[in-house]
Amino acid sequence: MKTLLLTGCALIAFAANSVLCRLALGGHLIDASGFTIIRLLSGATVLLLIIKASSKKLTTAAKGSWSGSLLLFTYAVTFSFAYITLDTATGALILFVAVQITMILLSLLSGIRLHISEWVGISFAFIGFSYLILPNVSTPSITGFVLMTIAGIAWGIYSLQGRNSVNPLMNTAFNFYRCTPLLLILLLATIQQIHLSVEGVLLAMLSGGVASGIGYTIWYMALNGISATQAAAVQLLVPVIAAIGGVIFVSEPITFRLTISGAMILGGILLVVLGQHHFFQGKFRGHHN
Repeated sequence: MKTLLLTGCALIAFAANSVLCRLALGGHLIDASGFTIIRLLSGATVLLLIIKASSKKLTTAAKGSWSGSLLLFTYAVTFSFAYITLDTATGALILFVAVQITMILLSLLSGIRLHISEWVGISFAFIGFSYLILPNVSTPSITGFVLMTIAGIAWGIYSLQGRNSVNPLMNTAFNFYRCTPLLLILLLATIQQIHLSVEGVLLAMLSGGVASGIGYTIWYMALNGISATQAAAVQLLVPVIAAIGGVIFVSEPITFRLTISGAMILGGILLVVLGQHHFFQGKFRGHHN
């Protein structure tokens, strides 16, 4: 139940993050570089303040890594710049395809074999995901496609790294903090293109401090209780959660397409979860036989 709650909260944060990013960049309230810089700095600040308030002792194993920071920065900057030329649905499709392929492929390369029900579940969930967003998908620009694909690969690897986290809060905080030199380089390279507004800065701060910083910490905590395959599959729920948020907060109608796609994604994820359970149960019985 704890893992279920943590996963749900993380997915809600991911959905909120996408909405905040699109509001800021789509409305030209801030540029992609400025959004990325403020987002990551806000995440680092909020998480370090939480650590300071908690008075927990730091350990070497819980100070993040330079590789994790590079992956986080790569994801954040390519995600922001990709959305300059991509609409929300197209960006979501490219991102989550890249995330799924990356996480599943790396799991297979590490020796993990999927049960047939997991393959069926992943396929079913992806069909439901595609059914939800395909009507709004436009032909992507090459630049946007490449950038969002890189973002998905970086996020997939970053998520897999998180499964080994001994202290999700501190690891996430220091991964954000270690991005600072990279943010300085980004600032120097794009300083003439940066434009800010009060609304844009606030949206970037919410995206960084809450949806990213706290959201990613919760995701790292959730990853300790789920497999890489399950982690890849459940992220397909993010656009459904975003659509439901539109129903609740923007009074958008509950459509037949949303209902059907949501049911397909949930059914597919259930198959993945049951497949994992069946696989390990089979191994357990085989061991005792």
